[in-house]
Amino acid sequence: MLARTPRGFRDILPTEALARERITQTVRSCFSSHGYLPVETPLLEDRAVLDRGGRLQNTPFQLFDVDGSLLVLRPDLTLPIARMVSTRFSDGSLPVRLRYAAPVVREESTLKGQPRQFTQLGVELFGGEGIAPEVEVISLLAETLAALRVPAWKIVCGSVTPLKALLDATAPSEEFRARAMELVHGSDLVGLDELIDAAGSLAPVAASALHGICRLAGDADVLDQIDELLGRAGVAEEERGTRELRELVAGLDARAKQRLTFDFSIINSFDYYTGVVFKAYSEATTASIASGGRYDAVLANLGRPDVASCGFALSLECMQEVLGEQGESGVVSARARNAERPLRIAVPKGGLFKDAVRLLERAGLPVDELRDPGRRLIIPAEGVEYVIVRAQDAPVFVGHGGADCGICGNDSIIEAGIDVLQLVDLHFGACRFVVAEPASKAGDADAAAAWRGSVRVATKYPRITQNYYDSIGQQVDIVQLHGNIELGPIVGMTDRLVDITATGTTLRENDLVVVDEVMECTARFFAGPAAYRSDERIRDLAQRLQRACAQEGSSNEDR
Repeated sequence: MLARTPRGFRDILPTEALARERITQTVRSCFSSHGYLPVETPLLEDRAVLDRGGRLQNTPFQLFDVDGSLLVLRPDLTLPIARMVSTRFSDGSLPVRLRYAAPVVREESTLKGQPRQFTQLGVELFGGEGIAPEVEVISLLAETLAALRVPAWKIVCGSVTPLKALLDATAPSEEFRARAMELVHGSDLVGLDELIDAAGSLAPVAASALHGICRLAGDADVLDQIDELLGRAGVAEEERGTRELRELVAGLDARAKQRLTFDFSIINSFDYYTGVVFKAYSEATTASIASGGRYDAVLANLGRPDVASCGFALSLECMQEVLGEQGESGVVSARARNAERPLRIAVPKGGLFKDAVRLLERAGLPVDELRDPGRRLIIPAEGVEYVIVRAQDAPVFVGHGGADCGICGNDSIIEAGIDVLQLVDLHFGACRFVVAEPASKAGDADAAAAWRGSVRVATKYPRITQNYYDSIGQQVDIVQLHGNIELGPIVGMTDRLVDITATGTTLRENDLVVVDEVMECTARFFAGPAAYRSDERIRDLAQRLQRACAQEGSSNEDR
């Protein structure tokens, strides 16, 4: 038996540990020079207390104390420090500046090989007036990245305020508002488009603003576009949040201002932050290297209202990746050395391939070599590289940084469970997910569920299937198969199946009937969040694909 560590945990040997010390010392020096004092919080926290401060996510390790209370290994440091400040620091002691360097544990991703324990280096500022806390912490982040000599870094800023104000003013119902926020949080801009289009009671100016707000990005001039959108939709100037963002830009020093951009797709942290949110990126890695924002509501939820709260955390592991294997400043990773490489696009083989090539061509990309790739896996062309993958694997390639963006059905994106931004509905590859059962066994599934307590279902898509049965409030036992799903209920191994159908021919030929619709699917253009916010070519391609789809739609109507 190997004496190995648990999944997602690893040993750190002396050479790497010394590199981590060098990085940590540089960061600590920056933080300390601005008066931030060290604190430590327990590794275990009371789950109920942290839940009161803000919604916990990705918390795989929980246990019961002897008194029955539910404890959790801390998934971040912000909530524990806010909990500490709410009880241990008086109003008279504010403002208080705190720093930390400590490990956290979370289920960061469904991708295999991702760490579950990593170290956060961060600061939290409590107290202050107006936009001053954001100015201070973003300036400190810029100084720290410069001191580390991070290659080609940038800080991308957004705010939760404009979208919330827009929804407050225009949402036809609370259900619409909640669903819109959920879709933005899930980075599903295509789903948001569909929700808006399906809401017949939305005024055209409100629909236009909701369609556009999460796709706005650029320098400070983009704030004028936000004001224009919200103004036409009837949102009062004092509620838009743009005044604070302009004050932020004005307050930053030249270095931070030069590296700051805005991107309002970044507002997917709405459930944690209450105003400005920001992330730092480097071309040397596919993940954000720091994230933070304003979170006054957390302290208010813990019984301390009206206290400005703002901070950020750096990932030590991301710093190692950016600065090189040994963590030596100035040593640039392979990705950074190849930063000028062509835009890499994951193209699905199989049934989606021809339509994907057609739309890429209509968007102005060179596709002559792509039309017939043969056995080649990477097809170089002018300014791009096409990576030929299975549709189901496209989100994984993008999520791992093997491609910058890609095309696949939204079913593959949902099933992968990976954080990607869905940008454009390409309107091909249409199919639907259905629940089916043998016609000759009508009623048997319900009868079996009545005594068994659950329905037994065969599928290739366990995540989609589980989501569907959760939505209807029925317990399900999933039997995952990889082919001939129809056989599951036919031979009596399962009660029903969940699968894709386009025409229903296979179901009819095997005496299977549809008993419910799960969802409809089409092909999507999507990107990794870091790549999208760091590479303007992806945003440009998304716009070109959107126009190509619109032109095809107009041509079809003319015919």
